[in-house]
Amino acid sequence: MSTSRMAAFSEALARSLRLNRLTRRQALWLLGVSTVYPSTLSLQGCATSPVTGESILVGMSEAQERSIDAQVSPHQFSQDLGAVQDGQLNGYLSEVGRRVHGVSHRPDMPYSYRVLNANYVNAYTFPGGAMGVTRGIATELENEAELAALLGHEIGHVNARHAAQRQGQALLAQVAVVGLNIAAQDSQWGTLLGVGSQIGASALLASYSRDNEREADALGQDYMVRAGYPATGMTALHQLLVDEEKRQPSLLETMFSSHPMSAERRDIARERAATVYAASASIDPGRERFLDQTASLRQIKPTIDACKRGETAMAKKQFAEAEDQFRTALLGTPRDYAANIRMAQCLQAQGRGPQAIRYAEVARTIYPEEAQGHKLAGILSLSQRDPAAAYQAFDDVDRILPGDAGITFLKGVAAEGMGDRHRAARHYAAYLNLGQRGQAAQFAYSRLQQWGVVR
Repeated sequence: MSTSRMAAFSEALARSLRLNRLTRRQALWLLGVSTVYPSTLSLQGCATSPVTGESILVGMSEAQERSIDAQVSPHQFSQDLGAVQDGQLNGYLSEVGRRVHGVSHRPDMPYSYRVLNANYVNAYTFPGGAMGVTRGIATELENEAELAALLGHEIGHVNARHAAQRQGQALLAQVAVVGLNIAAQDSQWGTLLGVGSQIGASALLASYSRDNEREADALGQDYMVRAGYPATGMTALHQLLVDEEKRQPSLLETMFSSHPMSAERRDIARERAATVYAASASIDPGRERFLDQTASLRQIKPTIDACKRGETAMAKKQFAEAEDQFRTALLGTPRDYAANIRMAQCLQAQGRGPQAIRYAEVARTIYPEEAQGHKLAGILSLSQRDPAAAYQAFDDVDRILPGDAGITFLKGVAAEGMGDRHRAARHYAAYLNLGQRGQAAQFAYSRLQQWGVVR
């Protein structure tokens, strides 16, 4: 946006805040600036590969790999609607993960595992081993061996330090700007919301090179066999993804489809299973145990599948179809957190704010310790001329998920809407002091200038 256009937009937004009459475009823009992650990386140089012992060029130290997990992964997991509220399921995932990473090259990394409420098909990990598996892929797996292959592949990325090799600082810079670009204009809402809900910022974490993916496959298959699983689990996982890619070639984004090599990699995994790991063929893949431990999640698979279809329709701006799918999901599971969030977003995209906010409020009661419901309710409250409710919702986000600079900005917007210029100025100044750039920073600075806080 040009300087003159930004100035005009800033003035229009300021006028809307004074009148408590936020337009749909303004509300969508505010939603777009609601997530900014911290970045503390610096170029490191050469290191020794934990896997090969050879020298590798990295963009972050091992200490920074751990730090990223602590600082950034909670925000990304929240973008994917947080961990499912099922302690037994998350405990099971962690148990399988410990079994696999325990035989890896870096068993002492701070690995952690959770099933996420996201409906798209994916799994991803941060450099230090904080790992998320979406419920969209978890309900497609058939046995524990396939789950071990899924986790093994991601553990392979951690052990080979692929994130550190690939980008370092650029990795986090890309993730940080995702929130700044989403929903900048009304005309982009349908596509960007749909794609965002299908892939999320996690896709940026999975854009490894072809060699990285091959190495992660090889390491993951080796780790899972050493952990006591049949190597055919990796072959079956690849076949699942090949089949999924055929069903939704334009929308599917998984850890394997950043580079469309699934068939080739399936064939390599199959050859290794038949030769190098042939002795593992007789090992039980753990189907019964897997089905028992994932029963609660598989029970709502129709809801998850309806959400997937709804998100696909949203990506195509087919809002009526998307609404029907989300309604189907809610009929099956009325208190499904993800379905309520998606319905609220779908209604908001259609300019039906009063209806949207009801679903956002339901989401807040279903999962009060997850930030996205509060964040969405805050944005919708602003659009419904209730800045006090918005401020409280953003305050809840701050309590649950501290460190989101975008929320600091939004609290300034809400405070201004309440007529509390002093509080608004404090939040705008805090946002700028965090080193933020872009349209939101320009707006914050312009308000401080107009109020005489800065010259």
